[in-house]
Amino acid sequence: MLINSAEFVISNSDWHRCPEGDKPEYAFIGRSNVGKSSLINMLTQRKGLAKTSQTPGKTLLINHFLVNNQWYIVDLPGYGFAKQSKEMRAKIDRIIRGYIMGREQMTNLFVLIDSRLKPQPIDLEFMEWLGENGVPFSIVFTKLDKLGRMAGPTAVEAYKNELLNTWEELPPIFLTSSEDRRGRDELLDYIDSINHSLAGKQ
Repeated sequence: MLINSAEFVISNSDWHRCPEGDKPEYAFIGRSNVGKSSLINMLTQRKGLAKTSQTPGKTLLINHFLVNNQWYIVDLPGYGFAKQSKEMRAKIDRIIRGYIMGREQMTNLFVLIDSRLKPQPIDLEFMEWLGENGVPFSIVFTKLDKLGRMAGPTAVEAYKNELLNTWEELPPIFLTSSEDRRGRDELLDYIDSINHSLAGKQ
């Protein structure tokens, strides 16, 4: 898929105020500092489209970016930031779950995982919640460039084996790096295939 245009549309903290219309939305979510903004910028080839050094207030917002005037990338608030207050974490949780469960246009949720880390309980519990609620999602491992040529795939395989302890079948999995653009074509082709499938049903 070629990205001809990508533009910021709106930020808000309430999914009820998200853009009107039926354009498919592909949402990206992950723990704080997982590389979400960098991945979005890499996918769209628009440096600075998503702010990689957002102020704390920005992390509370649902950010919509219109791509090729046909579909949206949605940048959801990061979760699991230990320094936030209990009240703030609860607010972010409401924003995230409200969008995921209430937004009909959300077509797929990409859950970002730092490939350098062992499985974290907060990520495993979040994906389990997605599965229990029938939310379509994929797993995107980030920062593969930080690991060696063999260490990266080995770490991902270990993570997959951990998931298979509780999952009968794994969702689609992508290996990416915002630095060397690894996984860009695979992610965009996956989105493109879903878009074509949706167009065929109309």
